[in-house]
Amino acid sequence: MSYEFNAEEIFMMAAQIERNGAKFYREAAENVSGPENKELLLGLAGMEDEHEKTFQIMRSQLTEKEKEATVFDPAGEAVQYLKALADTRVFFEKEIELSSMKEILKAAIAAEKDSIAFYLGMKDVVSENRGKQKIEAIIKEEMHHIRILSKELVAFK
Repeated sequence: MSYEFNAEEIFMMAAQIERNGAKFYREAAENVSGPENKELLLGLAGMEDEHEKTFQIMRSQLTEKEKEATVFDPAGEAVQYLKALADTRVFFEKEIELSSMKEILKAAIAAEKDSIAFYLGMKDVVSENRGKQKIEAIIKEEMHHIRILSKELVAFK
């Protein structure tokens, strides 16, 4: 069985991924020592919160065509499927040494890269008339986050 998703569903998933990322950074902040490290991680959590808001704004600006259901789904199984994917593919609970800033930053960069790969794949299941090009905006947001994290990682070396 093949699914085709619309941009609204992808933005819903993007918001969930950002919530998961914010949770990851807040949990990491609880486990590291040093006020600078805690501040950095809480700042990253705040960026995830802002990304979530950005994606919600982008979602609210979608046209009716971009929100239109692609399949008959009265039980909402497609959205449940997307939520499960978002919860398990990016910022999934991995064995990470949460007391090491270097390891936290490496894990965060890997998670952001995973999210980009995931969104690139999702572009293939969103048709042009359902907002495919808007998925690019999500990818650009995640690429910006990788640049920030990489800069911080280089500063730790």
